Amino acid sequence: MLASKHGLQLPPLSLYVHIPWCVRKCPYCDFNSHQAARDHTDTEYALPQADYVAQLRLDLISQLSWVQGRKLQSIFFGGGTPSLFSPEAIGQILVMAEELVGFSESIEITLEANPGTFEQEKFTGYRAAGVNRLSIGVQSFSSTQLHNLGRIHSGEEASRALDMARRAGFDNINLDLMHGLPGQTEAEALEDLHRAVALAPEHISWYQLTIEPNTAFYSAPPSTPGSQLIASMQSGGRDFLASEGYLRYEVSAYSGKGLESRHNLNYWGFGDYLGIGAGAHGKVTLPEEGQILRSRRTRTPRDYLAITPDTRALLHRALSEPHSDPIEAEDLSLEFLMNALRLMEGVPLDTFERYTGLPIEVLQRHWSGLMAMDLVQPLEQCIAATAFGFDYLDEILQRFLEQA
Repeated sequence: MLASKHGLQLPPLSLYVHIPWCVRKCPYCDFNSHQAARDHTDTEYALPQADYVAQLRLDLISQLSWVQGRKLQSIFFGGGTPSLFSPEAIGQILVMAEELVGFSESIEITLEANPGTFEQEKFTGYRAAGVNRLSIGVQSFSSTQLHNLGRIHSGEEASRALDMARRAGFDNINLDLMHGLPGQTEAEALEDLHRAVALAPEHISWYQLTIEPNTAFYSAPPSTPGSQLIASMQSGGRDFLASEGYLRYEVSAYSGKGLESRHNLNYWGFGDYLGIGAGAHGKVTLPEEGQILRSRRTRTPRDYLAITPDTRALLHRALSEPHSDPIEAEDLSLEFLMNALRLMEGVPLDTFERYTGLPIEVLQRHWSGLMAMDLVQPLEQCIAATAFGFDYLDEILQRFLEQA
C-alpha cells in the first residue's frame, strides 16, 4: 500500500499492444519475440491473427475497470514485428480499442515496422486503418553491420521504406538506429546518422548496442568499441543531429520541435498505460485504493492464446490484490526517477506529488548530496538531472538508493 493516497491523481492513459512474432530473432534482442513459421506456400507467415485479435479484446475487456473514465492519448504496437500482421488485423484492434475505451481527439497511434519489402507493401493499409505514426527499425544502413545484427533488410530497402511510407500518407516517422556496433568506427556511426537525416524523418531514436542476458550476443559476445570511442561517437552524433535541427529530449530520442513521441513521453512522465498481448506490461493508478499497480501478461503466445475468459478474470482479480503487484511506497520514488530523469527537461515539480501521492519532501531529503556532485538540478520548478548528470543516470539512481 502507498503511505498516503491523498492527492494521488489519475495521469493520462495510453495503450501498449504487443505482437510477439518476428521473421527471425536478432542476436541482440531481449524482447519477448518468437520466430514466425511460414505457411504451406512458404510465401506468407502462419500467424493466428484472428485468434490473437480476439484474445486481445478479452484482455482489454478484463482491464476496463482501470480506465476510470479516461480516453486513450496514444497507442503503440510493439514486438516482435507488428507489421507482420495485416492492415485488417491492426484495424480491427484499433476499432476495438476505440469502442471499448475511446480515443482523444489528437491520439497518436504508432506501429513498429521493418524496412523489408514484405512490410512496405502494407503501409497504405496501415495508414487507412488509423495508424498515424510509423517507427521503422533500420538499425544501420551498412550491409556489414546489418549482417552482424542478424537483420534481413538492406540499407537500400531502409531508404525505400521511408519513401513508401511518405507515399502512403505518413507525415510522422521515426527511424531506429544503433551505434557502438561490432567493429564500428566513429565515421561509420556518423555515416548512418547522415543517411538517416538525408531521409528527413520527424524523429530519430539513436541508441547504443547493449549486450543483454538471454541473447545470442550474450552467449557469444562480439567485439564492440571501447568506452572512449563510444563517448566520441555519441558526442559527434549529438552535435550533428543538433546542427540538423533534431533536439535531444530524452536519453536516446531526437526530434523536430513538437514532434516528440507522445507515447514515450507518457511513460517517462509516469503516466498510465494498459498492456495487452503476450508479455505486455502495464502500469495503472487507483486513486481510491491509494495504489499504483504494475501488470504483466504471460509471455509465450501459446499460453496467452490458451487463457479463457474465466481464467483471465481470475488473473485480473489476482493482479488487483494489494499483495500482488502494487508498487510499494519505498520503491515509488525510485520508479518515478527512473522515468522522469530520462527527459532532458525533466518533469514539473508537482507531477511527483500528483502521480505518486507522496510529498516532495521524500525527494528533498536525499537531493542535497546529489546536487553537491552536480548530478541534479535544484528542486525548484522541475525534477531534472544537470547536463553533466544526464550522462550518469545510473549513478544518480544508485546514489539515491544509498542515501534512502
